[in-house]
Amino acid sequence: MWLNDNRLSGIIPNSIGNCSKLQELYLTNNKFAGVLPKTLNNLEQLACLDVSSNGFEGRIPLALGKCKNFKELVLSDNKFIGEIPPGLGNCSGLTTLAAVNNRLTSHIPSSIGLLSELSLLYLAQNLLSGEIPPEIGKCRILTSVTLHENQLGGRIPKEFGLLTKLASLQLFNNRLIGEIPLGIWQIPALEALLVYNNSLSGELPWGITGLHRLTNISLYNNQFSGVIPQQLGINTSLEVLDFTNNRFSGLIPPNFCFERRLRILNLGLNRLHGSGNIINGTIPSSLGNCVNLTSINLSMNKLNGFIPQEFGNLVELQLLNLSHNHLHGPLPLQISKYNKLYSLDLGFNSLNHSIPCGLRNLTHLSTLVLRDNQLDGGIPDFFGEFEKLVELQLGGNSLGGSIPPSIGELHDLIYVLNLSGNGLTGKLPSKLGSLRELLNLDISHNNLTGSLETIGELESLLELNLSYNFFSGPIPKTLMKFVNSSPSSFLGNSDFCVYCHPTCGQCSSDRKGLKSVHVAFIVVGSSLFSVLVLFMLAYPGLRCRKQQTEGHALASGGLSFLVNKVMEATENLSEKFIIGSGAHGVVYKASLRPEEVYAVKKLRLLGQKRVSASMTTGILTVGQKRHRNLVKLEGFWLRKEYGLILYHYMQNGSLDYVLHEISPSPVLQDIKPKNIFLDLDMEPRISDFGIAKLIDHSKASVHSISVLGNIGYIAPEAVFTTRNSKESDVYSYGVVLLELIAQKRVLDPLFTVNRDMVSWVHSTWDGSEAAIDIIAAPRAL
Repeated sequence: MWLNDNRLSGIIPNSIGNCSKLQELYLTNNKFAGVLPKTLNNLEQLACLDVSSNGFEGRIPLALGKCKNFKELVLSDNKFIGEIPPGLGNCSGLTTLAAVNNRLTSHIPSSIGLLSELSLLYLAQNLLSGEIPPEIGKCRILTSVTLHENQLGGRIPKEFGLLTKLASLQLFNNRLIGEIPLGIWQIPALEALLVYNNSLSGELPWGITGLHRLTNISLYNNQFSGVIPQQLGINTSLEVLDFTNNRFSGLIPPNFCFERRLRILNLGLNRLHGSGNIINGTIPSSLGNCVNLTSINLSMNKLNGFIPQEFGNLVELQLLNLSHNHLHGPLPLQISKYNKLYSLDLGFNSLNHSIPCGLRNLTHLSTLVLRDNQLDGGIPDFFGEFEKLVELQLGGNSLGGSIPPSIGELHDLIYVLNLSGNGLTGKLPSKLGSLRELLNLDISHNNLTGSLETIGELESLLELNLSYNFFSGPIPKTLMKFVNSSPSSFLGNSDFCVYCHPTCGQCSSDRKGLKSVHVAFIVVGSSLFSVLVLFMLAYPGLRCRKQQTEGHALASGGLSFLVNKVMEATENLSEKFIIGSGAHGVVYKASLRPEEVYAVKKLRLLGQKRVSASMTTGILTVGQKRHRNLVKLEGFWLRKEYGLILYHYMQNGSLDYVLHEISPSPVLQDIKPKNIFLDLDMEPRISDFGIAKLIDHSKASVHSISVLGNIGYIAPEAVFTTRNSKESDVYSYGVVLLELIAQKRVLDPLFTVNRDMVSWVHSTWDGSEAAIDIIAAPRAL
């Protein structure tokens, strides 16, 4: 019976057990739910049962069935729970057992060894624990085993070496320890060995070079060591070799591309973790023969010498990371041939000479990191042509000259613009103010002059460093938040004006430059306030409590009575009522009555072509959500040029303020401390729930890359996607917890190499007592 790929729903009736002659039942990709009836055990002639991609739940009922004729049992992509029935060992004729992506628990039963005809064993993406049973070695005709993404521990059974027909072994994302048994490296049919993200160790045997069919070896994020066999690749069909984040040493084997099939070569540091290999010597020019390579990561090793000119043959490259080595010499001219490259990281080397003009051909770049080298000759004017660039790091060189205005044309530049330590001169170009989405700007340690008026328009900034230049004049109001949160960012600019008249913006007669002594006072004052807040948190009885009153119902557009009152209370949104600014506008405080206070966000809607009924409906939907830990959306009003959104006012500010003394919070979007507010009773509330995405989606944008959320809080797999997911929200929530534990910002200056909280925790914590280094580590200023 074939009922695949329909929209059938409901449950499977018990009467299915009366179909005594039924041999095949295929229900895959429907909408069935409920449990599988135990009467399936009555179908003695049933050979194939496939119920994958439905909503079945409960336990697998085939424990005591008369299943001698069973050939295929496919249960994947459902909600089955409990253990794998040991009675499945009675199905001695079973060739395929698949239960991927369920909620199965307990261990893999040793009775699996009774399935002598089993060819495919797929149990990945469950909650299986314990050790892999050695009896699996009795399934002598197994060709594919996928047990990845479980909680399996212990050692890999040496009995895997008995499976002479095994082509694919996937054990990644478990808790396995010890060495890979030698017998596995001697399986002649082996094509793919994926054991990454475990705690495996040991060295690679020289016998690995005799595996003629091996195409994929992924060992990254383990503890392997020793020298990489130098003949690896000469007798194989390697396509993927990923050894990142281990402790391999020695030289890069020169014969990876004997058959020119290699597509991915990763021997460096994965950005999410903190330890790399220690490979030395030069980069072999023979890698230029790997004409099908799309990804090379050799970062965080001890490589020296030049970048081989033969790399110019690698026209399929999409990612090249040679950072954190000892490479020197010029950037090879052949780099201009990489017209498919989207990520280039050559930072932290000793590369010299000027940036070649051929670099302008790399128009698909989204990440360009050339920082901390010895480059000179000025910043090229063609960077403005890189329309997809989200990160540009040129700091720590000797480029000299001025900042070209074309940098301001990088409208997709979101993550970082780092031009620090280059001896740059002149004033900031006015076009720099067009980088409205930029989160991190570092132009410190240069010889720049003039005012900060241009970058005062960058309201999305989370990190800013202007130190050690020759800037003068008043600090723009939008940047004053950094005077409290990061005072060292203004050091070395003796003509800055901090104390300004609130009405005309001119400096008063007692104006003073922001010098070290003032920074010290600011830091001490912030620290005292932090101690006071923590004291209040520890003794809640000292806090006053008030009964909260219900606000008005959500307005459904139009100039409502509530909006009129808000406009009166803020004197038509006068500047003196501003309490903060966010990625989409300014935030005001509106006090209608002592017990009725609102935070009012004025949204910038200029240039947005889709401020329409759909957006109104979206905000209405969001506003109807009610939860004790959501800041209540009280009303909204949309016009062509701007909109107003009213929230219940949180008396104690944001969690970010409590953690890092930042007030007001500069950006409101997604799950992060700046978006978590504390009410009168210090209870957390999430603000802007769903609003930022509605606004972002309404923009008339032709940008080719969309980045959801903010750097540091974004799940790695969601950086360049427009899809939202519960998993990504959970990741963001986890980062907030780390911020609470470590008392550091997610992009703290302490994180010099990996740049974010998660990377730093990975590099600091080895699973032992080193956790105390995270909790008690010194606070960066």
